[in-house]
Amino acid sequence: MQGGVKLVDNHGNNLTFLLCVPRSGSSLATLMLQNHSQVFATQEMWFLMSLLDLKLTPQRPYGGTGILKQFYNGILPDEVFKQACRSYALQVYNGLLQSSGAKIVIDKSPRYYYALEFIDSLFPHARRIGLIRNPLSIIASYKKVNDRGGEPSDLAADLWDPRFNIKIADITVGLFRYLNYFKGDSPYAYRLYYERLVTAPRDEMMKLCRFLGIAYEEGLERYGNYMDTAKAGLYFSMGVGDPYVNGHKEAHQDSVDSWRETLSKEEIEGYCRVIGAQVFHDLGYGEQLQEAERLTGVQFELEPNRELMQLRTRQLEEATGCKWEDSYGLCSDAPSGLPSEPAEDGLGQGIDPHVLQLQITLRSLEMRLEKSYASQAQLRSQLDNMKAKINRVKSMIPFGNRLSHWATHYLIGGKK
Repeated sequence: MQGGVKLVDNHGNNLTFLLCVPRSGSSLATLMLQNHSQVFATQEMWFLMSLLDLKLTPQRPYGGTGILKQFYNGILPDEVFKQACRSYALQVYNGLLQSSGAKIVIDKSPRYYYALEFIDSLFPHARRIGLIRNPLSIIASYKKVNDRGGEPSDLAADLWDPRFNIKIADITVGLFRYLNYFKGDSPYAYRLYYERLVTAPRDEMMKLCRFLGIAYEEGLERYGNYMDTAKAGLYFSMGVGDPYVNGHKEAHQDSVDSWRETLSKEEIEGYCRVIGAQVFHDLGYGEQLQEAERLTGVQFELEPNRELMQLRTRQLEEATGCKWEDSYGLCSDAPSGLPSEPAEDGLGQGIDPHVLQLQITLRSLEMRLEKSYASQAQLRSQLDNMKAKINRVKSMIPFGNRLSHWATHYLIGGKK
């Protein structure tokens, strides 16, 4: 507690992540939640991905790419890196809480599927809202927004295009990452269904407030009544998220079944073949799957297209430098043992300085050994290439002598 404001602690208490693939309705949910007097929520933050990306060390104008790569991926121990990222994130989240007087900060960043393991290691006790929507409605929203922005796309072709496309990664890799993440039961997770949110917004907001540990405030769901507030001004100032949400004053059901008209039969069939039928059953959209099969005249296989899913996963791993756990899910019991408050010396409690020094020295020796092995391998390769060249030349010399001998006899009328 500081200045009367309850802050986010090292475990992630008072912090909530709103997690879903883009076009799932997170803008609508955030717009409702931010009307609560004890909640700070804005469009999207994304910054935890930027912290994780420090290890990618792309080319920078001041150079030093190799040095930075060695520092982040070699010299700096993982636990110290996480402590530093946690401290930075706490400064951000708590600064937002202090400036707003709120009790809970909500970080709504759809592409956090990229960093789930990292987020869990930083804030294991943070609450997670998993926003779930019919996958066909998600891609219909993608198509609608692209058309509105003057960038119409051929979804059926894009799904099978071998080139990397982050939006295709969202609706394939991202969808399954979140599906696995929220599959088990956890006291830190809550599943919010988009269709229920727009059908009974008041009831869903009441349930969501109970999960967050705050009392429901009447009228949260009627976000049109808050359009003139400073919170709404901040929310819409970012210019991201759903471009249609400010065209209404409260939730509506117009887009629940609009995928039937928005998507072509080829797009419906293509996407269902890619992700498989089982995902619809797992998410609770078996009826929508039956409708898709009726419209297309196709009975879809349960399993997704493994080859294409592996391609999309590999492309995203190569683009991000991340390696994820297969079928990674949120643990039913979050780990404990993190300090409640950051240490004054900045190192963080729980890290023995002697152990830290040994870790740094060990990693430094490992890097030197890796370089030594790399140098040896390079020299060995050069040596092998040189030997191969010598052997090729040697193999040609006898033939050259025979050819010279044969030509001499031929020219002077000799015989072979």
